Amino acid sequence: MTMPWRLSVGLPRSLGAQLAMLVAVALLAAQAINFVLLLRASEQQRFFQTTGPPIAQLIEAMRMDALGLMAGDQRRPMLGRTFETKQSPVTPAMTRRRDVEARSRAMLSEAGLTVTRVVAAEVPAQEMRVQLDPLSARRRTDILAREVLLISVELQEGRWLSAITVVPPPDYGVVAWLLFQTLVLYGVVLVPVLWIGGRMGRPLGELRAAANSFRSTAPAEPVAERGPEDIRGLIGAFNAMRTRIAGMLDEKDRMLGAIGHDLRTPLASLRVRAEFVDDDNERERMARTIDDMNRTLDDILSLARLGRPSEAPSRIDLPALIETVLADFIDLGADVTFEDGTRVVVSVRANLMARAVRNMVENAVKYGGGTRVRVRTDLDQVLVEVDDDGPGIPTHQIERMFEPFTRLDTSRNREKGGVGLGLALASAIARLHGGELSLGNRKEGGLRATMRLPREGDPGLLNPIAAAA
Repeated sequence: MTMPWRLSVGLPRSLGAQLAMLVAVALLAAQAINFVLLLRASEQQRFFQTTGPPIAQLIEAMRMDALGLMAGDQRRPMLGRTFETKQSPVTPAMTRRRDVEARSRAMLSEAGLTVTRVVAAEVPAQEMRVQLDPLSARRRTDILAREVLLISVELQEGRWLSAITVVPPPDYGVVAWLLFQTLVLYGVVLVPVLWIGGRMGRPLGELRAAANSFRSTAPAEPVAERGPEDIRGLIGAFNAMRTRIAGMLDEKDRMLGAIGHDLRTPLASLRVRAEFVDDDNERERMARTIDDMNRTLDDILSLARLGRPSEAPSRIDLPALIETVLADFIDLGADVTFEDGTRVVVSVRANLMARAVRNMVENAVKYGGGTRVRVRTDLDQVLVEVDDDGPGIPTHQIERMFEPFTRLDTSRNREKGGVGLGLALASAIARLHGGELSLGNRKEGGLRATMRLPREGDPGLLNPIAAAA
């Protein structure tokens, strides 16, 4: 099935440009209406100027004829381009002008003259060469290239009185004047609109920059309240909201510290008491459970505090850091290999990055068996890839694996440890460093976890609240 083509129109995005475009469209519509009205008025004036003189000549000739001032059998009027014929010179092949006929009847009626018929047509001047011969040669050459208006009235049967006049060319000066007027209006109106729109949009730009650069780890200067009243009110609300958020995050850190202290104390007490249990198996199970609780508490506190890390970023050799992390798994007998590649130096928070890599590898070792880790570069990114030989993850459940407390094993069997925070924490750490973590099933079997990090730039460019979400 083919998709229909769509016309993509790029619209301006800034406030000033959109205001200017709105005013420009309104001016264009107004000028279009003005153009139509002026053009119609110009055509109407041209119509009256063209038809008035020949009709007036016909009226004068008819009055002269009524007074017996016509020249005998020749019947030739003594006025302008009027002539008499036995038949109407307007033939069916000519272009009839019904509007001229209507005006001729009206003017003849106003003059108190009655005629049998009135016909009018617009014809090339070449066809009326005989009637135009009295003109000078230069004037005749210019006129023969135009159209002429022919008006004929039937005085009585066998007598037609006609008048001829040259149709003036269209007045293109109206169009030129309107274009000049439009350019002047655009210059006079749009320049101030762009200036005013820029002044209105500048405070909004500062507000957007402050929102994008919001950090809860350090106090920030309030955004200056400038611009129209609505924009000043919006900036004031943002400053107040940022102050409230910073206070809430401080309170959260204090609460988490208190929770961590209060929980670790009884866990340490339980760990000591477990050592006095005589049953070795029971003692090992209790110790393992207490260790799992300590790791879970560490993961929860780390995920909750991730938005306000206390560790400063530093430039490190990423493959060397990963090798240090993998050494702990190798000492425990895990089937983990590191594929040595290009050395890459990145600016990260070392402890957080080590924890993210550890969680990725631990997840692969627990559920995938053999694990292979590599570091490679792709344009402006650094990729940390962790492959395993496990069964993989159903495609529709991959995104869920990044949610806290989500495990593919719905029975929540604690034999393998963990409560589903490892990948969520690793993904949050990747986002904190301006990167991302993704999962994908490999064609040859198994799962691949890929962490993408920027090669350059200050880590933590992302909103810390979104990173910890």
